[in-house]
Amino acid sequence: MKPLSALYARAIQLAGHPRAKWYLAALAFAEGWISPVPPDVILAPMSLAKPRAAWGYAWLVTFAVTCGGVLGYLIGGLALHAVKPWLMTLGYWAFYLRGEEWFRQWGVWAIVVAAFSPVPYKLFAIAAGAAAMPLLPFMLASALGRGCRFFLVAALTRWGGKAIDGVLRQHIDRSPWR
Repeated sequence: MKPLSALYARAIQLAGHPRAKWYLAALAFAEGWISPVPPDVILAPMSLAKPRAAWGYAWLVTFAVTCGGVLGYLIGGLALHAVKPWLMTLGYWAFYLRGEEWFRQWGVWAIVVAAFSPVPYKLFAIAAGAAAMPLLPFMLASALGRGCRFFLVAALTRWGGKAIDGVLRQHIDRSPWR
């Protein structure tokens, strides 16, 4: 089984765990500054397993990833020199530089688009801090972009049910997030 498929299957199993939503929140928080695994990979199967909880999960993930994004912002603003070698080693430096260019061109809208898209959000959070983007607009743009994305995932999985489950299982390892 491929890595994301295994994670997806495990998330379906663990959705009923009493602390499942807190594990989801921890993953979302980490995605804002370090994690290579997007919360969608856990949000979708948890929403499929518990459709009535999908909206609550989407709110929780939006809040947690925005808080994690603030940590990424602080890392960029206070310690870019320390994380630069890590970004370069993992092949993220070009994405980081692209994020900086987007800020110069589009300002806060770069965060909204990046937060919604499958590009690594953590890089834009770090770049926003390094570029000294004002914190409140950064947080609002992050919550808007990520919230739209996570509520879309929750809606599709809640309303799509078993049909969406089949599509996800078939295509999850083709994810652009890796």
